Amino acid sequence: MDFDRFITEISLKKDIPEGSYLKNLPVVRFLERSPIAFRKSVTFFCGENGSGKSTLTEALAVAFGFNPEGGTLNYCFETNPTHSSLWEYLRLSKLLRPKDGYFLRAESFYNAASYLEELDGIAAPAPKVLASYGGISLHKMSHGEGFLKLIHERFSGSGLYILDEPEAALSPMKIMSLICEIERLVKLGSQFIIATHSPILMAYPGAEVLQIDESGVRAVDYRETEHFKVTAGFMRNPERYMGMILEG
Repeated sequence: MDFDRFITEISLKKDIPEGSYLKNLPVVRFLERSPIAFRKSVTFFCGENGSGKSTLTEALAVAFGFNPEGGTLNYCFETNPTHSSLWEYLRLSKLLRPKDGYFLRAESFYNAASYLEELDGIAAPAPKVLASYGGISLHKMSHGEGFLKLIHERFSGSGLYILDEPEAALSPMKIMSLICEIERLVKLGSQFIIATHSPILMAYPGAEVLQIDESGVRAVDYRETEHFKVTAGFMRNPERYMGMILEG
């Protein structure tokens, strides 16, 4: 048994009603035909905006028991209920329950950090909650610094970590720091499921990249993704690309 994978497969356990916008998402249309398997310790979902990668990542996290806006399995707060109902239709095939876990999304990281500070106030005079996050308010750092601080201080290993577009908070150098953190945690028996647009992140050795598009969901080499091809092409000849963009 592979103890570095806590989720091995996702599928639909019941039909999504006709007329639901979810049925327009390429990833949902694929799930109506076939499950999605997780074969590696690190899995990336990539695809164009509207393909459903973030919707699926969020639904997977909620179906597992995480708060829709992020946090550990113990986080219980709500500031803006915008998550989809896809989680209600998902079936997760699990090997065992992780010792640690976190759902981290760039767009609601501020809300999760605020909730952490609220918990810290409630905890007195017991040991402060922030102590397990490095003892410093995440609001006193830049978005990217707080992101990495949380991962370094709070992610302890043997865990399931679901990240939604973490590169949105990070510079290219900080993305490389994130890769080092992923490697550290994988060696401690963790599983990562990550929705991303970053070709740097997708280059993580040994990861499986699942590309989502109109044809379905398929495993690809990261060099085959549109993200890599466009970025590499632009870096080779930025003037040509800018001319094409601006001159139409």
